[in-house]
Amino acid sequence: MLKTFTITKKIAKHGSQSVIVIPSFLNEELKPKTIVEVKINVVKEAENEK
Repeated sequence: MLKTFTITKKIAKHGSQSVIVIPSFLNEELKPKTIVEVKINVVKEAENEK
């Protein structure tokens, strides 16, 4: 069954990698080993850090 969820997230940092953290309320729907398709639309560019 195809289920669709739309979330807007800020990219987080984990060491040297950028990550997207999945909200905990989706734990039941997105269990480990679940295969998902991820499409990324940039809504707002990050400002340069100084």
